[in-house]
Amino acid sequence: MEIAIILLICYLLGAIPFGLLWVKLFAGKDIREIASGRTGGTNAMRAGGTWVGLLTGIMDIFKGFSTYWIVQGFGINNPWVRVGAALAAIIGHNYSVFLMERNEAGKLRLRGGAGGATAFGGTLALWPLGGLIIFPLSVAVFFVIGYASATTMSIAFFSAIIFLVRVLVKAPGAEWAYVIYSLAAEAILMYALRPNIKRLIEGTERPVGLRAARQRKKETPSSNTE
Repeated sequence: MEIAIILLICYLLGAIPFGLLWVKLFAGKDIREIASGRTGGTNAMRAGGTWVGLLTGIMDIFKGFSTYWIVQGFGINNPWVRVGAALAAIIGHNYSVFLMERNEAGKLRLRGGAGGATAFGGTLALWPLGGLIIFPLSVAVFFVIGYASATTMSIAFFSAIIFLVRVLVKAPGAEWAYVIYSLAAEAILMYALRPNIKRLIEGTERPVGLRAARQRKKETPSSNTE
């Protein structure tokens, strides 16, 4: 019963649509009607500007990280419970009960984000020092590879590598459960990003970072005259 309560609390916390709230508060817009319609930091930045996007990202990270305190609050130290709590927060973020609506076919659906920031927060909840490795690597993916969706997927990917290496070298506190967390998180992120993955394969995904700058430079007519 305690584990069920923990998972429910973590899901509901993850389901809080901070992106929707901040964009509505600071920009007066409905983020669900902007670009991808997701409630994460990237789309919040498109809808409300850089600071709104950063604020959304920070709060989404907090949702994942706070699962550590929730589990500890119940006096449980089982690594699988910690993993389940972090995954529940990601699922809540991606499929929020607070964003329930009917689609064009009349069926109920739950909306949300893609889960990258919350997955990062979940990794911090399992091993905080992992953030010192994942954050710069993901920033590099964002600016160099130049796709927000690739950046999102890279978070759980790097997390899996870090936790796997820690298990193999028998680092203190290393757990196979944390490797499973990263792989499960990656699967959740990839499922949410199915349309983006399709566009990546087709070469039509919206670029960001240096790739976007290069594309804008190519599209800008030359000012030189003969």
